[in-house]
Amino acid sequence: MVIRHLCALLIVALTAAAPAYAITSLQASVDRNPVIEGESLVLTVVADDDLNSGELNTSSLLKDFIVGRTSISRSKQIMNFDARNETRWQVLLSPKFGGNITIPAFSIKGVSSAPITLSVVDRKSQPQQMQDIFMRSSLSSEEAYVGQMLTYRVKLYLALELQRGVLSAPLLDGAQIKQLGEDKDSNEIVNGKRYRVIERAYAIIADQPGELTINGASFSGDVLVQTKRNGGMFSFNESRPTQTQAPKSIVLINPEPIEYQGQWLVSDLVVLKEDWPTIPVEYKVGDPITRTISLLASNADETSLPDIRLSTPAELKTYPEKAQRKSFVRDKQMVSQLTQTTAIVATKAGTYTLPEIKVPWWNPHLKQQQYATLPARTVVVVGGAIAEPVNIHQPPNTIQTTTAGYWPWLTGGFALLWLLTLMLWLNARKKQPVSTAKINEKSLTTINNSARKLLEQSCAAKEPTKVINALIAYYSELLGQPMTLQDIAKISAELSIAIASLQQSAYSKNTTEIDYKQLLNIILATKMNDKQSNTSALNSLNPQT
Repeated sequence: MVIRHLCALLIVALTAAAPAYAITSLQASVDRNPVIEGESLVLTVVADDDLNSGELNTSSLLKDFIVGRTSISRSKQIMNFDARNETRWQVLLSPKFGGNITIPAFSIKGVSSAPITLSVVDRKSQPQQMQDIFMRSSLSSEEAYVGQMLTYRVKLYLALELQRGVLSAPLLDGAQIKQLGEDKDSNEIVNGKRYRVIERAYAIIADQPGELTINGASFSGDVLVQTKRNGGMFSFNESRPTQTQAPKSIVLINPEPIEYQGQWLVSDLVVLKEDWPTIPVEYKVGDPITRTISLLASNADETSLPDIRLSTPAELKTYPEKAQRKSFVRDKQMVSQLTQTTAIVATKAGTYTLPEIKVPWWNPHLKQQQYATLPARTVVVVGGAIAEPVNIHQPPNTIQTTTAGYWPWLTGGFALLWLLTLMLWLNARKKQPVSTAKINEKSLTTINNSARKLLEQSCAAKEPTKVINALIAYYSELLGQPMTLQDIAKISAELSIAIASLQQSAYSKNTTEIDYKQLLNIILATKMNDKQSNTSALNSLNPQT
């Protein structure tokens, strides 16, 4: 133990007593020569002394090179009680042009390195199988129209182990660019040499006609290479910076054709789809008819899809929702989709025709205008007319000065029907047991507690769709039979106006102001009698007490 301590002290003393060597050697070298145009190389400068990082001045390189990241490392070796220091700089360089370029000599504290003559050769002069890293790019078309989506694909080939890196998008002016999907990582064999391949796709949309210059995507990062130091027989993995760039591309962008008619949409394929019953269906007056139409376009941006507008007869009220737009990648192609859902409410019975829908688009392959179409649809509506929607807070009784017209005759007919109904009701009342009247009277106070609670909650939430459903459930339980909105609207004028306002608020894109508290009071204040409970077909004719 004592001998070990004495040896350690001796080594420390000898190290401290050793003279501080000044720099005596400065060497510069490159990791490749010749270098391919558009790729990078690593310049390594080694000094046999412990120096500050600022001792090496690389400003002389800026004339002929793009100077990238500079890294510095220091090491110290002790051999036979002789201590040696070393400072190493690694500078990432990218030549600005081809031919022979001279890397000038560097000088630190009176010691200089030798200059290096670097040969920058054309990319096509050296086979790609001799390269450890390179990039390839491709375009879906070399000619396009304004607003047309081009697909730009870039592949990074790596024969070295990648530590870290950044793949940058191509640079261009006068166009929009965005990445499509996620990167793909695979392996390929090129001329017998295995490469790791990282693939990325971009969508490019030109904003103006003319020539569009695309400066290729670029990569910069660190890779592991095998090196030998100080003439040793063993090799070590060393991290070195590297960068490369895809070649430049030029695309001709054509303007919109003069003969095109309609909102400009250029795509490889455009189709219209809709959700519609395959068999004829009869609808009731006041019931919403939902129509969902989807517009799909291949290799088009979602923002370029036009809005879908429906043309309907005056008796059909349309309430379109906000269009939904999205895009996705399918079979290596960008697909954009616009979905439009519209509620159609008939105010009068009859047979109506929804006109054909046509969306114009330009086919860049055929260079002609085409149309995506949906056929005309027929809607059959049964039942009576409903009142026009008005605000619920307006007074139901409004005095208007109009001509009599056919109203006196219609009023007389209703009066005769009312007298007939009254006679039938009195006759049925005589035969009805007293216990039934008591049961009905009791049911009016105890029935539909759950439905009433649901109705109150829906009105408190101020959601028209939920209020409509709760309203149907409330009256169905109250009357002991299924009720529709049309049946409920016949109970009173106030309910008819309230239902019309609810439908307008539920299916219109513009929110209608509704006083839900007053609406709840109208519903709960509606008085029902035995005739309304037992004879729904005569609800509109029964007298109210």
